[in-house]
Amino acid sequence: MVVPILKQGHYLIATIPTALTDADLQDLRDGLVAEVGLYRSRGVVVDITVLDVMDSFAVRTVRDIAHMTRLRGAETVIVGIQPEVAFSMVELGLTLEDVNTALDLEEGLALLDRKTKRAGKGGEIRGT
Repeated sequence: MVVPILKQGHYLIATIPTALTDADLQDLRDGLVAEVGLYRSRGVVVDITVLDVMDSFAVRTVRDIAHMTRLRGAETVIVGIQPEVAFSMVELGLTLEDVNTALDLEEGLALLDRKTKRAGKGGEIRGT
């Protein structure tokens, strides 16, 4: 299963259409990290609305996507975490520490707009 990665201005949007295998998740991670550099993207949205279950590998991979794209200069927002997924993640001790989340795509894009505009106006400098 290939997850389409859409370019929208300075952002990349990946909407997961169905449950993914571990290999599909790794391909998504690698593709997003590569495309951030290719398109000089400032932000990434990963929409996981259709997922009603996330195992520890999926959570770790989503977290890795956010951390890797941040190292490449783009902020990432994970959108669409279903209530039952959030509940299960908390019960299992799986976290998305230091990862931006939003309710849906619209809120995720608005969050990226705020973060990238602030960074463009002399906001925080990472790594110092």
